[in-house]
Amino acid sequence: MLKFKSFFLSFVFFTTTFILADLASEEELYTGKEFQSAFANPQDNPELPNVLLIGDSISIGYTLSVRKELKDKADVYRISTNGRHTEFGLANIEKWLGKLGNKEFDVIHFNWGLWDICYRNPEATTQGKRDKVHGTLTTTPEDYKKNLESIVERLQKTGAKLIWCATTPVPENEIGRKVGDEVKYNLIAEAIMLKEGVAINDLHTYANQSLPTIQKLNGDVHFTSEGSAYLAKQVVKTILEQLAVKSK
Repeated sequence: MLKFKSFFLSFVFFTTTFILADLASEEELYTGKEFQSAFANPQDNPELPNVLLIGDSISIGYTLSVRKELKDKADVYRISTNGRHTEFGLANIEKWLGKLGNKEFDVIHFNWGLWDICYRNPEATTQGKRDKVHGTLTTTPEDYKKNLESIVERLQKTGAKLIWCATTPVPENEIGRKVGDEVKYNLIAEAIMLKEGVAINDLHTYANQSLPTIQKLNGDVHFTSEGSAYLAKQVVKTILEQLAVKSK
């Protein structure tokens, strides 16, 4: 009976999380035509190390700049879609790696967070049904921890040097996310990464240094093209550091 109850509760959580995420709008995915070049992975150059980017629309935004900065230094790949939330990542990580031909990666730079801390409400009229007042949180802190631990365990099996990328800041007036929640979830992630010996790219602190000038609009978690290029410089820095460690 206890096993059935545990299975039932897990099923309810899993189903609820995906129903909430399904309320997201197409604009939030950043997978439209204007972003397709970010998903155009390079032809493998056997002379160069392989780098994989995993993340949501923030990472989609800086993918091209990272590729440009690492030209002739590394082949930079990314998963074939928006990584969304940790439950989605856990359910799809095998498929994503399989689509990449189970390639051997030297470095994997990954993030989940902004989707996890989003509140959504089926009755809301806002973009993506975001509603931090009356909505439901996509992923609780407890489930975020559990999901992220499982994801790290799977990524460690690739043999790549892992880099956890801290979730970027939630600005004031964001309608579906509470300012400071990303800090709480980053601390959860940080504890996991320190325990597992995973490198940390504190993109949250780095973005905060220039936040007013690099985020798109008032209340928007996304970045301008210049802002994405700014984030890319920090991403590239941490990747090069781990590639240097890998080559020793």
